[in-house]
Amino acid sequence: MSPTALPAAALSPARLGQIVSSVAASPGSWQGVLRFVPERRWFYRLDLTTDYEVWLLSWLPGQATGFHDHGDAAGAFALALGSLQERTAAVGRTGVRSRVLSAPSVRTFGSAHLHDVRNVSAGPAVSVHAYSPPLSAMRRYRMSPAGLVHAGTDAAGEAW
Repeated sequence: MSPTALPAAALSPARLGQIVSSVAASPGSWQGVLRFVPERRWFYRLDLTTDYEVWLLSWLPGQATGFHDHGDAAGAFALALGSLQERTAAVGRTGVRSRVLSAPSVRTFGSAHLHDVRNVSAGPAVSVHAYSPPLSAMRRYRMSPAGLVHAGTDAAGEAW
């Protein structure tokens, strides 16, 4: 393997949490690119290294991700403005857990995490997300009577 083809060194969820907390607390570094789009949640990649990537997302009321995972990546997100609801579930199991996170909350998770994030509030929200290694794919899921089932896979460079 050549030196340029070395695999990324994955950062821990705790380290990703520190990164998103720092970026979310520094709006001067991202306010100039922030947009709100009525048709869907908006996203913009703020940073990309071989080890991790950082994204800025904006959410208008009612916008949601749907259930998804992050491929083999661990992650974290921090609320910079407003609040978001995170729903978690497991493939093949019924039942959904829900929590509301408000700025400046930080949520960290490992590579097996599966969730749906949505703005259920009456106002806009802004969040900062980091993943390590950088996302290569995200799997989408749908709820069935038996629980979550795989519904498709989105590849980096095609879906985002």
